[in-house]
Amino acid sequence: MMDVFAQAFINVIQPASLGLMFLGVGVGIIFGSIPGLSAAMAIALFLPMTFSMGPEAGMTLLVSLYIGAISGGLISAILLNIPGTPSSISTCFDGAPMAARGEAAKALGLGIVFSFLGGLLSFIALIFIAPPLAQLTLKFSPIEYFAVSIFALTMIAALSSGSMIKGLLSGMLGLMFSTVGLAPIDGSARFTLSIDSLSSGFDLLAVLIGLFAVTEVLQGVERTLSDGNAKVIALQKIRGFGFSMAEFLAQKWNLLRSSLIGIFIGILPGIGGSTSGILAYIAAKKQSKHPEKFGTGIPDGIVASETANNATIGGALVPLLALGIPGDGVTAMMLGGFMIHGLTPGPLLFKTNADFVYGIFAACLVANVIMLMLEFFGLRIYVKLLKIPKYLLMPVIIVLCTVGAFSVNSQVFNVWCILLFGVIGYLMVKGGLPIAPAILGFILGPLVETNLRRGLMLTEGNFLGFLERPIALTFLVVAVLALVVPLFSAYTQHRRSTALKPA
Repeated sequence: MMDVFAQAFINVIQPASLGLMFLGVGVGIIFGSIPGLSAAMAIALFLPMTFSMGPEAGMTLLVSLYIGAISGGLISAILLNIPGTPSSISTCFDGAPMAARGEAAKALGLGIVFSFLGGLLSFIALIFIAPPLAQLTLKFSPIEYFAVSIFALTMIAALSSGSMIKGLLSGMLGLMFSTVGLAPIDGSARFTLSIDSLSSGFDLLAVLIGLFAVTEVLQGVERTLSDGNAKVIALQKIRGFGFSMAEFLAQKWNLLRSSLIGIFIGILPGIGGSTSGILAYIAAKKQSKHPEKFGTGIPDGIVASETANNATIGGALVPLLALGIPGDGVTAMMLGGFMIHGLTPGPLLFKTNADFVYGIFAACLVANVIMLMLEFFGLRIYVKLLKIPKYLLMPVIIVLCTVGAFSVNSQVFNVWCILLFGVIGYLMVKGGLPIAPAILGFILGPLVETNLRRGLMLTEGNFLGFLERPIALTFLVVAVLALVVPLFSAYTQHRRSTALKPA
């Protein structure tokens, strides 16, 4: 195995391959950093270019685009409080507050380094444990996926900073919007108001751009009208990646935990990096000695989010290579890239085309290093975005968001959607409702509903059959505990504080 991998690594570091990887990672970073564009869009645009390439060169380019785009999302998430890709949603929570107090370089440096390390750990897992991990996921039926989705949905409580009621209301709002369109399984239309464009529901990118980007622009306009010229953020001097070795070592357990979450979520088809980033963020908050600092600009939040969403890349490639099952929308298009070149991913691919498989492994590792280099050298350029006056920057953001929303499926309807959700997001902020639970509800709503209905079909309508599956039962029990334990703890604390009050 080592001989094959060594030869594949030598082939990857040839000038032609390195040129393709620099191109792919650089373009990917641009696509990831612009709100509305995405890794899937980058690969879709470049897939025709691979027709005339050999299989190794074509997949090297696609892998590089994937790695660059997922990491690039942190740039706009931190600097503009707008996630460049869905995977960077939770990076906004602490990245933007750090940038607002002049620590943009430190926030970017943390995101870049831990994106690299999360990707590195996931690629190591991909190389050594892809086949056995992929075999484990074969045991996951819709029942297990339903249980995992329910468990993830209970994390709305952890995202509800301040009022639990407001957090739950926000989550329910996201769930409500996720039900618009054709129902899963039977395809009946729901809440479409006889509008044909609503038959496929609201697109995630349109919702994301509206709730984050347009809402941020509306808030920026409000601040400008009330305060006049906004104050200029004083930027700290940049040294290296902007943080110390002590700060790096303090994140070692956060790095390991978030990487494992990202790899596991990546292996599960259809869940994706946006969910893994949020779950890793919540896990970091629960394990922190200072959970109240999350959301105010704490490095732990950036580390958890960026480690997990980049670790998802290697995880998503596990079922693609070992079983021929795409882990997310991006790997689904990469599966098309395999088929273009007459290759069928799966167990036989490791036997018949081992050199090609290990070539992909080597390309992942080298492209990850290139991503670190390009983003490091661009660090001092990125922070200069904060010096651009808001009255110049905000119109550009709106134009880019509009183009990104339209390019999803070339429909003007998505442009109206971002405006609608921008207004909804603005009203939520004014009403004190957090946006993060709404996003989590919107993402997980279809997963919960689809797998519930498929699971009930398997058990012939008997919900008790869900409890007969050990993996599903474990996740459901943990989900119940995740809701009951905080409520019981709050009740006990309230009783104690009441008892201590003088009569």
